[in-house]
Amino acid sequence: MPQLRIPMTARSVDEPHRAATQLELLFDLTFVVAVAAVVAQLGHAVADGHAAQAVSPFLQVFFAIWWAWMNFTWFASSYDTDDVPYRLLTLLQMGGVLVLAAGVPAAFAAADYRAITLGYLVMRVGLFVLWLRAAREHPEGRRTALRYAAGIGIAEVLWLVRLLLAELGVLTGVVLVVAFVALAGVELAVPMWAERSRGTSWHPRHIAERYALFTIILLGESVLAASIGIADVVSEGLHWSLVVVAGSGLVLLFALWWLYELEPSGDGLSNRRSRSFLWGYGHYGIFASLAALGAGLEVAVRQTGAHGALDPRGAGYAVAIPTALFLALLWASHSPIVPRSRVRPSVLFGAAALVLLAPAVGAGAGVGAVVALVALAAAAAVLVTILRTTAPESAHPLTTVRSAR
Repeated sequence: MPQLRIPMTARSVDEPHRAATQLELLFDLTFVVAVAAVVAQLGHAVADGHAAQAVSPFLQVFFAIWWAWMNFTWFASSYDTDDVPYRLLTLLQMGGVLVLAAGVPAAFAAADYRAITLGYLVMRVGLFVLWLRAAREHPEGRRTALRYAAGIGIAEVLWLVRLLLAELGVLTGVVLVVAFVALAGVELAVPMWAERSRGTSWHPRHIAERYALFTIILLGESVLAASIGIADVVSEGLHWSLVVVAGSGLVLLFALWWLYELEPSGDGLSNRRSRSFLWGYGHYGIFASLAALGAGLEVAVRQTGAHGALDPRGAGYAVAIPTALFLALLWASHSPIVPRSRVRPSVLFGAAALVLLAPAVGAGAGVGAVVALVALAAAAAVLVTILRTTAPESAHPLTTVRSAR
């Protein structure tokens, strides 16, 4: 049973056996709903041939989801007390996620961000109070905690002003997007400013595990999106192209998970804490590409039953582009903390190039062939990496020469 109240003090950065808590896992489940809503809306837009119009709302809504999740994750790594007030404020943030998820369709259909902004406000209020509590109960980190609280408060006021100006018609179209980019920059600057005073005591292996778990959630959304598409198509009768897309999609997701799992994020964060911002912020692209991949797989499945407006090449690019982005960003986000990655950049970028060629090469044979080629390229990257990292050291020519000397 949780205690009624535990003084909120910084947790140890080298706490042994630190792992994600059940509350954190429950917290993640609410984000499953929000991500599923985003993936569904993006998938429908791409299938109808409106991918370009859907890019902006997708990136904006996903930023709100990712940033709220990331902020709570790093706070919890430093100050998780698991007492009653902490649990209730976590519950408040979970409620905000559900409000945000309810507003996703309106954001895509009519650029209506009222529910998105309201849900985001609820989440930020919960975190704002947690930082004020940390400032009060942990004197050593008070300055940092107050900076976080002030930054969150100022940014949230600016988001509300943006919404008000949009409702009055002052901000529209491109100007509204520019305002989003500016405010996203403000949000990103808050942790960098706050941590200058005194770094928080986040746990590197706990953070690495939390990011890996969220990666699995996003891969699960791809499975869900593809299964929804299969359910719609299979009613017309099972055919080989559907089997190929479904099987290849599963292989692709498994290969991408394997590649992510090969990166030693925990060790890298332990040895290079000062570069954690580059790694953490870089995951926006990784997570967004995985969410887009879920939409792309749903589009590919629907195309096998002629339910979409895209041709095989267009449906193939809906899978290939997010896959290639994931492969490239996997190296880019880990390179600041991992000086020598287990997955060589030549392997990742080579696989990304092959993935982007797949729609042009395999479109004539149907979308199933394209997805199969994409999955084959990702699986090849895994195989090459495994063979390289598990090869006996004595088998390397340079090792043999050195031994002879």
